[in-house]
Amino acid sequence: MISERVPAALAGERLDRVVSLLADISRSAAAATIAAGGVRVDGAPAGSGKVRLAEGALVEVDPAAIPRASFPAPDPDVAFEVVHVDEHVIVVDKPAGLVVHPGAGNPDKTLVNGLLARFPDLASVGDPMRPGVVHRLDAGSSGLLVVARTDAAATALIEQFATHAAGRRYDAVVWGHPEAPHGIVDAPIGRDPADPLRMAVVVDGKPARTEYEVVARSRTPGMLARLSCVLQTGRTHQIRVHLAAIGHPLVGDPVYGPRRTTFGLTRPFLHAAELSFDHPDTGERCTFHSPLPADLEAFLAGLEPA
Repeated sequence: MISERVPAALAGERLDRVVSLLADISRSAAAATIAAGGVRVDGAPAGSGKVRLAEGALVEVDPAAIPRASFPAPDPDVAFEVVHVDEHVIVVDKPAGLVVHPGAGNPDKTLVNGLLARFPDLASVGDPMRPGVVHRLDAGSSGLLVVARTDAAATALIEQFATHAAGRRYDAVVWGHPEAPHGIVDAPIGRDPADPLRMAVVVDGKPARTEYEVVARSRTPGMLARLSCVLQTGRTHQIRVHLAAIGHPLVGDPVYGPRRTTFGLTRPFLHAAELSFDHPDTGERCTFHSPLPADLEAFLAGLEPA
């Protein structure tokens, strides 16, 4: 069950739009889910998607009520690298530009569609809209992602991400030189009151912590810094939001660092370089590494140390 209270950014919006955003499904799929009785508002079945919601209203969506026609289909043409696979987990190195699972605006050609073509058994694992998915990467980000192949593995991995037992380290390049060589950004994240499609640091957001360390600084072609970032929580766009909030947005980020040159980058400089977790079957600690892709390596080669 997907359950969330309506944030201030979505107050006054129609129920079908809110369901579309919360469940990450199309507006038509949201309307069909409501019509099928799969949505409750403050504990009562929702009869229409046209009703407008007040801030704080509790919206509950039953994934089983989402029309099956909306479920992802296998697509063997989706390209990605499998780093590790066994009976319980799949570790993927996701290329930049690939959306993890179908949702509003991205009905197909996602990583999930490609995974289903290679591993059909995933279709029965967890949420049918995002089978096997236990955490995500932004479409513009590249790097490591673990996918569960069984419900038991999914439960174990979700718990590890929730308790921070799983580890995720990212390579990033940001604008400016952070004053402290090492720091922690501890600030709640929620939907931006000015734009519900963006995230922001907000007082009533969900707790979020990002640790960073300055790896290198440059002055050419700009005042930039390379950071190593460790997620202690996993909120949507967390690293991008936190770094922008302290005045150091990612180079190439069109959403949280707009109106700045990209130096030729076509996406944010953010790469999930290291992933670690306890194997859900054996308990063994597993650690995987991903080298920087060619576009980010080329960008770094053009930087001159400060």
